[in-house]
Amino acid sequence: MIQRYQLKEMASLFTDEARLSTFVEIELLALEAQAKLGLVNSSYATQAREKAPVVDQEFVNLVNEREKITDHDVAAFVDVLQDKIGEPAGPYIHHGLTSSDVVDTALSLTLARAGQLLIEATHDLVLALKTKAIEHRNTYCLGRTHGIHAEPTTFGVKMALLCFQIDRDLNRLKEATKQMSVAKLSGAVGTYSNLSPEVEAYVAEALGLEPVPANQVIARDRHSQYLYAIASLGSGIEAIATEIRHLQRSEVSEVLEPFREGQKGSSAMPHKRNPILSERLVGIARVLRGYLVSGLENISLWHERDISHSSVERIVLPDASILSYYAVKKATYLIENMTVNKERMEKNLLQGSLGLVFSQTVLLALVESGLTRDAAYRLVQRVAMKCLNENINFRDALHDDQELHDLLSPSDKADTVLEKAFDLQRLLENTHITIDKLDKVV
Repeated sequence: MIQRYQLKEMASLFTDEARLSTFVEIELLALEAQAKLGLVNSSYATQAREKAPVVDQEFVNLVNEREKITDHDVAAFVDVLQDKIGEPAGPYIHHGLTSSDVVDTALSLTLARAGQLLIEATHDLVLALKTKAIEHRNTYCLGRTHGIHAEPTTFGVKMALLCFQIDRDLNRLKEATKQMSVAKLSGAVGTYSNLSPEVEAYVAEALGLEPVPANQVIARDRHSQYLYAIASLGSGIEAIATEIRHLQRSEVSEVLEPFREGQKGSSAMPHKRNPILSERLVGIARVLRGYLVSGLENISLWHERDISHSSVERIVLPDASILSYYAVKKATYLIENMTVNKERMEKNLLQGSLGLVFSQTVLLALVESGLTRDAAYRLVQRVAMKCLNENINFRDALHDDQELHDLLSPSDKADTVLEKAFDLQRLLENTHITIDKLDKVV
């Protein structure tokens, strides 16, 4: 992952030092387990723990140099670790294990930790959306379908619906992280042929993982579920960003991204305040969905295992974790610090729409007054098209429409019908149902 999108707390989980340090701990725990079970001399575990090296860049370099000879990264790691520990314990490092016992268990632990970071960050995003939804529960604004003015809604409802979506993504992350919190130390094809199942249980418990049946590797549907949770979260963030991008358009101008002092929106046009963060998040979501495809293709491996998944996972699992974490943090910042222009929302709703957002309530009022639905629809549609073509107010046009008055005689009946149809508070009196459901959100 390029450094531009790395945040330290997540990126640090995927360094070579972190990976090999986890390898060392698994090897030491496996030897400790065998010593406790009386399978090897108990002093070997003590010596290995005392002599185990600190995994730093020098250690990583030694492993990399050794790999040039072995052409096998885990074998190179084992060689270097054995040399560092020395006799007599050194030769019992990796005793009874196969490479994937170490690699897959270490990867599971890393992804479990990454998942927990994502869970915590996503929780903050849910809370930010919930807070904004409650704050704006009575902020009236235009609803839009197909990009066209529809009926009124509130900005709080918009935020609440996005909050519910991200909360579902949070639950998916929790389940995916649970599915990744597993260990496997069962040998070359998963039959415990040279290692007691008790060793696996001991190592797993020490690491806070759950032993699972496996062949040589942990089944990759778990990893693809993790990537799906990330891809879904990315798409949820994209939904937030897409809404803000539209609402920040000059013609709309209802919501603005945060804009820091000294920030420049354009190298050429000083007036520009572009939704660059939202656009960045949309782009990131595209990449996150791409990682999922690779994860799904990794599920099917030959027989008890091949390594066609290995090169893919070295790229997609760290990158997906790092990039999604960055996206969640940025989305939270965006929601917490955006400017909501209530005055512009009201202006767009009541003036910019020409009042046409009340067309359905007028239609229903006419039906309730005795017109057939088709006759009412045609009347309202005719007046609405006139308003659009001539840029006149819908309510005024209805008030002046002779056909409407003829159908709703006496004239005071027409006024009563229109008064009820254009009652904004009546239209939105049930939006509290959506907002109240936020009580069930974290």
